[in-house]
Formats: sequence, C-alpha cells, structure tokens
Amino acid sequence: MNAADGTGAFLGLLDPPVYVVTAAAGEERAGCLVGFGSQCSIHPERFAVWLSHANRTHRVASRAEVLAVHLLPPDDAGAALARLFGGSTGDEVDKFARAAWRPGPAGVPVLADAAAWFAGRVVERVGGGDHTGFLLAPLTGGGAEPPPPAVLTLRDVSGLDPGHPA
Repeated sequence: MNAADGTGAFLGLLDPPVYVVTAAAGEERAGCLVGFGSQCSIHPERFAVWLSHANRTHRVASRAEVLAVHLLPPDDAGAALARLFGGSTGDEVDKFARAAWRPGPAGVPVLADAAAWFAGRVVERVGGGDHTGFLLAPLTGGGAEPPPPAVLTLRDVSGLDPGHPA
C-alpha cells in the first residue's frame, strides 16, 4: 500500500498499540517492538502478530512453541522498553540483561514493566510478504495493577530509529 493508490491517507489515520513480542527457543531469547498485531478470532480465541524477516526475533520465534505479547504503558518505563526492543538489535545487544523479566510458559520472557501481557502457543505461521504472521492461542497473561489509562501507540514511537529495517 502506498500514497499513490490512496491508502496513505487511510494508514496515516491509524494509531494502533505497539507490542513487544518475546520468544525463547532452547537457551536463546529474543524480543522486538511490533506494530502489526491484533485479535483475529473470538471462538476460538486467537491473536496474530507479524514479525519482520529481517529481525532476529523472527529467527527465534520460528523455532519457538510460545510467544509473549506485551502492551507498554505510555510512561518513561514503556518508552524505555520501546527504545530497547525497537531501537536496538539482539544481534548486537542482550536486551534481557537491560530489562526486568521472568520466565513464562515454555521459558518465554515476560517483561516486568509491561502494562499487560499474554503468552500464546503458536498454532500457525503464515507468510505475508516481508513478515510472517504468528497465530497464537492464548495460554495465560497478566497486567499491571492498577492498569494504566492508556498504552503506548505507533505515534508515540514514530521517531524511533529501528534496530533493523522492516
């Protein structure tokens, strides 16, 4: 989609939440900031996240049984997590040495400062251009108490220089 076909105006109005998706396969952990994700089924409950092929997290998630999806609070802690997981690459930085986390189901990292999170079993992987969609069946989740009034959105991170090109 591009501005020439008229979709630019549509896409410019969107301000979806951003997510940090984490994965673990064996002893390897990875995580990245994701702008493409959504609930996609009610019965059965399903959520899809799309990871760029250029991203190290994609390589780890391709071998993972479970992914964790985190919403970030719109505060300094959320902005710091967005910069860490969106502005650096796990090819060069151990992001988990710089963020508070605990192991979740199947060892997937769960970020302590997330506004809310869930872990989901990967039930399908779907190709989609330069991204792969990971269809998740939610297993468990949690959130901050009290929950924040809002979450970090795409506009909040629009000035972030990505660790990898999309």
